[in-house]
Amino acid sequence: MKTTTFFTRTARRLRSYGLNLIFLSVLTGLFAGVVVTFYNICTSYGEGVAEEAYALLLENPAFIPLLFVVLAIGAILIGTLTKFVPMVKGSGIPQTEGAARGLFRIRWYAVMCSMFAGSLACVFLGLSAGSEGPSVQLGGCAGDAVAVSLKRSYMIRRLQISAGASAGFAVAFNAPITGMIFSVEEAFKSLSPAAFICSAISVITALFVRNSVRGALGFSVGFSFDNFVFAEASYTDIAFVALGAVIVALVAVAFYYAMFATKKAFTKVRFWGGRGKYLFPFLIAGVFGLITSYCIGGGHGFIDALSTGGTGDISGISVMGLSVGISIAIIVIFRFISMISVMSVGVPCGVFVPMLAVGAGAGALLSVGFQNIGMAPEFSDYFVIICMAVFFTTFVRAPITGICMVFELTGQFKNFLPALLGITIAYIVSEVCHLHPGYEKMLAQFIKSEGLDKNVRKVSLTLKIAEGSQADGNRLRKIIWPANGLVTEVIRADGSTEVPDGATTLSAGDSIVFECETDNEKSLKEYLADIVERHDI
Repeated sequence: MKTTTFFTRTARRLRSYGLNLIFLSVLTGLFAGVVVTFYNICTSYGEGVAEEAYALLLENPAFIPLLFVVLAIGAILIGTLTKFVPMVKGSGIPQTEGAARGLFRIRWYAVMCSMFAGSLACVFLGLSAGSEGPSVQLGGCAGDAVAVSLKRSYMIRRLQISAGASAGFAVAFNAPITGMIFSVEEAFKSLSPAAFICSAISVITALFVRNSVRGALGFSVGFSFDNFVFAEASYTDIAFVALGAVIVALVAVAFYYAMFATKKAFTKVRFWGGRGKYLFPFLIAGVFGLITSYCIGGGHGFIDALSTGGTGDISGISVMGLSVGISIAIIVIFRFISMISVMSVGVPCGVFVPMLAVGAGAGALLSVGFQNIGMAPEFSDYFVIICMAVFFTTFVRAPITGICMVFELTGQFKNFLPALLGITIAYIVSEVCHLHPGYEKMLAQFIKSEGLDKNVRKVSLTLKIAEGSQADGNRLRKIIWPANGLVTEVIRADGSTEVPDGATTLSAGDSIVFECETDNEKSLKEYLADIVERHDI
């Protein structure tokens, strides 16, 4: 009898819930794949246009004042955009994470259009702006659009936002595993089978769309460091990785505290209704862009220029005729300052690759010095990539994403030990220095600044599990519960009670006590009803 019940319950759940999610995830992948692919094509074109424009201005310096007039106008327009659509402030990743966790809801059409246009404008104007962060938000909006258009529940809406964000990340980097891990490690902060399956299907679909579109238009399909040569590490090289990881992680710590301190200072800038503060990153970008083209755009070109082909000799980088070492140091400092100004003000543009570029540049500087005291020159390229991931991991505190990113971007699995060592050290340094995850802190600040935490109160609800519901036969940890909530007690059908943990299995006839902080009790009840009541979709 129990076996029959199990199979009946499983078949019902697969029909009403599983197949529905698969269908939605395919649609999310298709939508996200199209939007994000064209967005990245546009940003690549925009970077090229910006570099040509700045080079032309250097040849005709009489027009340089016009550049700063255009940048000032752009700053005011972008400041106005973020005032009307605050969800596009910054890279968009914290807001996407918040929406995926159910902390607030987004208007996908307004956010998608605003982020697409606003961040693209920043690229054309020559800011140190990447496309990866906005790609995550555009993908999340695509997932939200699918769920809302088909009138699915808020829980499924959250799943599709996460799936779309993963697809956007994967399309931007051509890194499917990293995209899926990103949704687990960053969006939900837990391993949910439903979230993982949705993300996997959306990522696969989106990458199929990406590669088809790019191939049809004659663009390169891959995203990798083709000019880098990754040699195996000796024990001596591994020791240099440990030392380099500590140094780069400390640079990331300095960036973390400098960025949040500057962000706090900019909250006091009120002229032009707060829009005036956007002048700083735009004008800074203009100055730095005229000095070196390596400060324009996300930083893909700068990272590629750091490759040595396995020789350990970096060439081709020069700022105002200075030596390679000094030139790299200038670029790293300029990008460091640009990122702080962009992130602290809230310019709608990506900082994911700019962060990687700073880490890679710091790694290249260390590589030059370490080669003089014993590090193998042929290990230089891989050392740069590890330092790039170290900077990212220290700030974001997502070590698994960092490790997967190294492997997928390099295509190298034989150098597991040095990559794992560097990222582990980065995580330890961030822990010792008391760094909260960067995107987490930005999300908390965004919620507070926009007043999204007002009218929040604690609610306690008792609900009964219906036969055939999503909760029936499931463990607590496999269910995506409302944000800021917890099942505090399970009342079994026989009247016994227990304090649950993640492994507790719920059954039809049981009741749960759910406590949650919310500003909308009606929406909370609707969300929970979707979990504990039977719904045949």
